[in-house]
Amino acid sequence: MARDGTLNRLWLRTVRIASVVLAGLATAALLGSAQHAMPMEREPQMRVLLHEGPKLLLRADKEQWMQVRGLGAGVRRLRRLQLEQSGGSVVAVLDGRRRRLSSATVLTVQNDDPRGIWLDSRRYRGEFQISCRGGRLRVVNALGIETYLTSVVGSEMPHHWPLAALKAQAVAARTYALRQRSRGGGWDVKATVASQVYRGVEAETASTRQAVADTRSLVLVHRGKLINAVFHSSSGGVTESSGMVWSRQLPYLVSVPDHDQHSPVHRWQERFGSQGLRQRLPETGGVSRVDVTSRSASGRVRQARLEGPRGSLVLTGRELRQRLDLKSTLVTFEMVSAATAQPPQPSTVLARRTTATSGSRSRIDRVTASVASSAPTASLPSAALLVAPPPPLLSRPMRSRSFRFRATRSKDRRVPAVGGLQLLVRGQGYGHGVGMSQWGAHGLAGQGADFRTILRHYYRGADVLPFQPHYDPALAWLPRPASGWWG
Repeated sequence: MARDGTLNRLWLRTVRIASVVLAGLATAALLGSAQHAMPMEREPQMRVLLHEGPKLLLRADKEQWMQVRGLGAGVRRLRRLQLEQSGGSVVAVLDGRRRRLSSATVLTVQNDDPRGIWLDSRRYRGEFQISCRGGRLRVVNALGIETYLTSVVGSEMPHHWPLAALKAQAVAARTYALRQRSRGGGWDVKATVASQVYRGVEAETASTRQAVADTRSLVLVHRGKLINAVFHSSSGGVTESSGMVWSRQLPYLVSVPDHDQHSPVHRWQERFGSQGLRQRLPETGGVSRVDVTSRSASGRVRQARLEGPRGSLVLTGRELRQRLDLKSTLVTFEMVSAATAQPPQPSTVLARRTTATSGSRSRIDRVTASVASSAPTASLPSAALLVAPPPPLLSRPMRSRSFRFRATRSKDRRVPAVGGLQLLVRGQGYGHGVGMSQWGAHGLAGQGADFRTILRHYYRGADVLPFQPHYDPALAWLPRPASGWWG
């Protein structure tokens, strides 16, 4: 019996030791798997280019501190950091003292304050990465995409707009941003209309936070890939197909009727004097006539020929919009006397087209317009005048394209005297016209449409789905975790 008791005690001790060892191994395995799962479960991080210039100022809010890495060994705690590019190096002002840094220096700045860090006159959440590139100081803001979107939605749309419109904006902006990730160059998107507007903490509101939270991880997908979810302010009644603006026609970016009739830029007009036209069009020395040689199905100009005292010039609708800085290319032109105090108000235009053809191909499309009736001005907040971003790898956003001129020539056979004439431009919409119209989304939301209906109207054939890694080539290698940001 004594021997049996001893054996029992030895067995129990062995079991306890084995249990402790196994528990330790299990804990280590769980910790290891958690460490590997954490990056996958975290929401994607965005790198936003905030600033490129010769100098910058960072500061913490009130009594908070910034943690700065890259100013030597360890971490410096600062409330204020001023940097200037000087010659081939960077000068840092620390506690009132100037310190010269190598141009190869890379600084990382962060803090624990939920109010973020001030960069000049704006506050931003997340981490700042500062470097010198091409003789200019570059600031990249790294933060989670959902935090980023809370500001983007408030920067792109007025926060008091219907929640359905804000949600549609959140999904479109999330899709657009994710599609730009890992493009190289040290950043993914810019904070301006060159990508999508991001104004930091001040653009965040309760409604934008709700719009982002309610659509968390939702993206637009077509045939298993993220779409190019471009958007614009107002189409002027009908959106444009992508192939009419850029080189590629995408199946989900086709022309559709818009619901932006209440937009303050649905109808607009501008005037250009002779001096301004000479500055914008030095090749022709001004403008006396324009013939539109190619139009899209929606009426936007694809190409036009301008004539002036010094000769003629052929421009695409996109180039013409850039030269004149127009809101869109869905416009008409008329030469009017400079003595006219006020031009006619924006109106419905009755157009008469005469088309000269060569075979079956249209060559010249001249439009003569007349005023049918004056349209009332929409009484809406000025804050809602929005500028939408163009797609990536393009310069400035285009606005619309249907142009036409009525020019009065001098009876003298010499160069027409255009000094006494002004160019009156009547237009529709604001932006390139492709994808979702923000004012149209506002209109549809006001009619009771939910955000999915709005998105499916403007992105034909696209589905609204929770994000999956294989939608984004940059994340395709990641296995799906049991749970994570993408649901």
